[in-house]
Amino acid sequence: MNRKRITAENDTFFQYLKKIYQYRSLIRVFTLKDIKSNYSQTLFGILWVIIKPLIILGMFTLFFDKLIELETENIPYPIYAFIGMTVWYYFTNIISQSGTLFNNNDLVKKIYFPKIILLFSKTLVGFFEFLVSFIILMGLMMVYGFFPSWKIIFLPLIIIMITLSGMTISIWLSALSIKFRDLQHIVPQLVNFGIWFTPVFYPTTIIPSPYQDWLYYLNPLASVIHFFRWILLGTQTPNLFYFISFIFILIFFCLGVRFFSKLEKNMADYV
Repeated sequence: MNRKRITAENDTFFQYLKKIYQYRSLIRVFTLKDIKSNYSQTLFGILWVIIKPLIILGMFTLFFDKLIELETENIPYPIYAFIGMTVWYYFTNIISQSGTLFNNNDLVKKIYFPKIILLFSKTLVGFFEFLVSFIILMGLMMVYGFFPSWKIIFLPLIIIMITLSGMTISIWLSALSIKFRDLQHIVPQLVNFGIWFTPVFYPTTIIPSPYQDWLYYLNPLASVIHFFRWILLGTQTPNLFYFISFIFILIFFCLGVRFFSKLEKNMADYV
């Protein structure tokens, strides 16, 4: 029988990653539990995963295509907008679950496991909804006569970029919210407001040229959405320099995991 020894010493970064791997089966358990609980007592059940993005797409199409008539590079607006929605709502789903530690008091206080696993499981719930939205997107593209090219091989890179961006904010927000609870209410609202500074439902061509580069450099999601549209629709090739910000995101992700692991031993005193 294997015994795991728990000490008061802080784990190194790699020791903590090893523990996450050892308890990886919990990620699957928590993910399935969350998916079931999210839709088990609703009228339409799991169909809400399909209904929600279609409702939002309908609203965007009504206001920004029919009423304002945005120019979208000769691409049907529903496809153009839905690509941005698929990226944006996966990203915000990850961040919106940052307060999950405070909803699992019994797990945090009574059972030992790397608590960051709770955040990973919430991310997988968001990834499940992302996959459903992506399937809807593929169907929508076929209806309009658009088919993915060889560029679809870059899709895993897109998924990594979105996940890394969302998880970086989620980990730091969860760690800091342990002592500063107001952050879990403030930051998600600020992120939701960020949709107006991200080309989700509008093209970047409506932004004055001198400011377009700044949008891509300062907003990694803008670069990801541009990249995603290039992959699926063959729009203008993105500038590789726009992705420099992801180097910093990777650094902050690693620092966030390290910071979270240090706070974890005293976490039960705050939740």
